[in-house]
Amino acid sequence: MSSANPNTRSQPDLSPLSAGGLGPEEPVRVNHTKRNVIIAAIVIVLLAALAFFGYRGYAAKQASAAKGTPSNPVKIGVVGVTNPDWVVFKQQAQKLGISVQLVDFQDYTSEDPAVDSGSLDMNESQHILLLANYNVKNHKDLQPIGATGVFPLGMYSTKYKDVSQIPAGASIPVPNDETNLSRALGVLDQAKLIKLKHPWTPFISQADLDESASKVKVVPVKGAQVPKSLNDPDVAAGIMNNDFVADAGLKPSESIFRDDPHSSHARPYINVFIVKKADINNPLYLKLAGISHTKEFKAALQQKSKGTCVFADQYSGSQLRGFLSDVENDLRKSQGA
Repeated sequence: MSSANPNTRSQPDLSPLSAGGLGPEEPVRVNHTKRNVIIAAIVIVLLAALAFFGYRGYAAKQASAAKGTPSNPVKIGVVGVTNPDWVVFKQQAQKLGISVQLVDFQDYTSEDPAVDSGSLDMNESQHILLLANYNVKNHKDLQPIGATGVFPLGMYSTKYKDVSQIPAGASIPVPNDETNLSRALGVLDQAKLIKLKHPWTPFISQADLDESASKVKVVPVKGAQVPKSLNDPDVAAGIMNNDFVADAGLKPSESIFRDDPHSSHARPYINVFIVKKADINNPLYLKLAGISHTKEFKAALQQKSKGTCVFADQYSGSQLRGFLSDVENDLRKSQGA
């Protein structure tokens, strides 16, 4: 027997190749795209489910919490949430143990729809006349439960100190927007400077003015133009609200005449707390509306109005709702309804 040659190297076995094999084993590449898509979809569904049931749990918790608590505050729509009266209002509510959320609006037309839809519990940013317009126009039935006050509309002059000094034929500029024009005509009617064709309502227009029997000429202009017009030699006085008085170099206390805040003429302009009809006897909301009767709130309101506000806390909710009904009836009559 011959011995193996130690210098001879063993040759690799190539028989698999010659037999048509694939050679040494290679890793197999697997496409995981479909699996990843399925996993991602499952994760998204799970997250959505968690969010949905988490929100339901949060909403249920809020709904179960008593109204007026920190987790379920009374939402009140206002204009000017940083004004002194609303700062004091929130402080007084806290003293009563009531949590409120004051929602600031930039206009006076959005709060009523918010109360009607339930996104607000109450609002206080407007007077009875605007509420009547909303109810009649939209076939709604929001109602007042309390009042803050009336801000009289004043007549101002740089030439005369008393309304009796105004000469016949003089011009009196007034705001030309519908609401303030009718109110300005009421001021001139009370001052006996004009004659109306029929008793005043908050919906009269210049067409209801008996010009031939009136002492002065009424000139409707944009509200911001009234203070500028006082320098005109033909203008004896002008009617403007507090927002424009300073532009004339005057103070609200310097008006030579203003509408009587205790007269029937002033009732449409009482600023009120507004709720849904179903909530007019809600004790929590009535307690909040009552804050406007406190000395602290009144002092803050006078600060904001520069001392011109006339408080309307003598009226009950029932009386205020009666005033609203009267204004709504006047509006329907003016529309021929």
